[in-house]
Amino acid sequence: MKKLLATILIASFGTYVFAQDFDKGLEAYNNKDYNTAYNEWKPLAEQGQAKAQKNIGLLYNYGLGMEQDHTEALKWLKLSASQGNSVAQNELGNMFLEGLGVPEDAIKALEWYKLSAEDGNPFGQNSLGEMYREGNGVLKDYKEALKLFRLSADQDDADAQGNLGMMYEFGHGVTIDNKEAVKWYRKVAEQGEEWGHNTLGSMYEHGKGVLKDNSIAHMWYNISSANGSLTAGDSRDRLEVAMSATAIEKATAMARECMKSEYKKCGY
Repeated sequence: MKKLLATILIASFGTYVFAQDFDKGLEAYNNKDYNTAYNEWKPLAEQGQAKAQKNIGLLYNYGLGMEQDHTEALKWLKLSASQGNSVAQNELGNMFLEGLGVPEDAIKALEWYKLSAEDGNPFGQNSLGEMYREGNGVLKDYKEALKLFRLSADQDDADAQGNLGMMYEFGHGVTIDNKEAVKWYRKVAEQGEEWGHNTLGSMYEHGKGVLKDNSIAHMWYNISSANGSLTAGDSRDRLEVAMSATAIEKATAMARECMKSEYKKCGY
């Protein structure tokens, strides 16, 4: 949902009236009033505004304020993508890759991802990087995947930052470098992504790229669990078996401070 919000936020219009109407929709969307957002954006989409068309397509694709309808989503996303909207292009790639409203087709997904990436869209760059990493619809190419992940990560895309971390952790196209992996995982964590918190917990628990530290590992697992991870709580509880009550109390205090600081003051 956080990434969906980011795709919704990418918008600009040429006239004050259009911008005003779009902003009303955006305010409604942020308040989870999806019906009002739809009603504000739909007239703009019908007048040919690419970013409004993209947003209407996203509402249909994720079933926000309406019954999920991939066919209707495809219609609006294609209208937007045909005008060069790179977010819509990336979303169409996702739909072809997953077979949402269309037969699964990695080649068509790749074509949409390329258009999005060539426009400099970080989501498209990351998606295309994943296709090269997996050899899906294209020859496997870790070098190309790394290049695309870096382009996206430099625009603060958390998925790309995590992908770079994994490339360094597992030595895909690069020499294994756990310190570099931790650097990228930390960037993910600082954006509030629970899977980044969970991964950092594992790195600290096992001393990969950092000094082994059960207190900091406990902190990250605890934060990840608090943010919805289904597995981090078990990892936290496993660590507690070998920790003193004082150490657990300290780790819990660090977790509170870390969350309060929006992941800037996190025990290191």
